[in-house]
This record gives sequence, C-alpha cells and structure tokens, in this order.
Amino acid sequence: MRKNYNFTRRKLYLPEYGRHIHEMVDSLLTIEDRQERTRQAKAVIAVMGNLNPMLRDTEEFKHKLWDHLFIMSDFQLDVDSPYTQPSRQDLDIRPAKLPYPQSRITFKHYGKYTQKFVRQIVAEAATKSVDEELLNVARHMRAKSYEFNNEHPNNDAIARDIRIMSASNVELNLSEVLNLRCEYRTHQTPQRNVKGKKTQHAPQRKTQKGDAKNSTRHNSHK
Repeated sequence: MRKNYNFTRRKLYLPEYGRHIHEMVDSLLTIEDRQERTRQAKAVIAVMGNLNPMLRDTEEFKHKLWDHLFIMSDFQLDVDSPYTQPSRQDLDIRPAKLPYPQSRITFKHYGKYTQKFVRQIVAEAATKSVDEELLNVARHMRAKSYEFNNEHPNNDAIARDIRIMSASNVELNLSEVLNLRCEYRTHQTPQRNVKGKKTQHAPQRKTQKGDAKNSTRHNSHK
C-alpha cells in the first residue's frame, strides 16, 4: 500500500486555505471550456468565502479572494475575473529600504530635539537675539535632567551642556537661569499596606481645654 504523505506532495502556496481548496483550484486548470471554468471558479470563490463569513460580502475581501485564487493557480488560471488579474511581478516587488538615522546625540537624556533646538538657535544668533529661546531650552533641559537623574539639576551643568552642544557659539546667562520657575514636580506614590489598601494618615487631634484638665487631674492622682 502506497502512503501519500504531505512531504511528498507539492508545496501549498497559501496553506491557510488547506489542501482541498488547492486541489479544487488544480481541477479548474483541467477544464477546457472557458465559460464553464469561470463558473466553477466562482463556486470555488464561494467556498473560500465561507472560511470568513463575517467578511464574505465585503468588496475588499472579494477582491482579496480572487487574488488568492490566481496565486494558488500559480498565475496560470484564465477566467473572466471581475477584478484585474495580478501578476507575479506585482507580488515580488519589495518596498524601498528606509534609511536608518545615523545622527549622534551628544546628551541622550535631553533627547535629539534639544540638540536640534540649540543648533537652530546658533544659526539664528547672528540675525536676532536668542536669549529668550535659550531660556526656554534651559527650562526644558532642567525638566529632562530631573526625569533622568531624579534629583534637582545643577544650573552650571545646564549652561555647560548648552555650550558643548552649541560648540561654544552661544552662552547662557546663569543669573537668568536662577530665576527660572521650576517646571518639574516630585511624583509621590501612595503608600499601601499589606492588603493592598491605601494608607490614610489619621488627622491630628486638636488639644482642647478639657483634655488639658483631664491630663492634669490624672497626673495629680499619681
């Protein structure tokens, strides 16, 4: 008895449809009458649509089924299709390779846009005053530095980093940096007990005159 294993059969172009659908497509190639072949092809499309009944009646899904029918026939099926028959060249087209950015970031914890801002300020320094723009960049760098280090940043370090990113073409006034309003806040997570409930601090009880008298009377009996 000769056994027919799958590894001895031909490769399936679209395995998600199964071997039976591929055999039905192969049987279409043996039909000589074009009109009868088209009618049988529509019947195969109906069987393929039953695999996804929720999308069967949508126009986009019908177009997809006809494309899959031609792919399973190895683009050899000649029928009257309601859509343009795809070609092997159309499916073998590979997308263009996207260029990977190779720009080097001097201080990664500030982000690449901070460095772009500083370089743009250097380009505009010859035509207009950029003191206000430098202060905005310094304010942003203070916030990013606090997020990265989880501690209050040093203004001297902010001015030094701006000088490095600008290649010593612009200088930040430290006296104006000291007057900047702090834009970062300390994030405090609520404390939880063992059971997972939030712990609430009991309100402090105000000392009243009656409590003071009771404490004095209690001490006098000792």
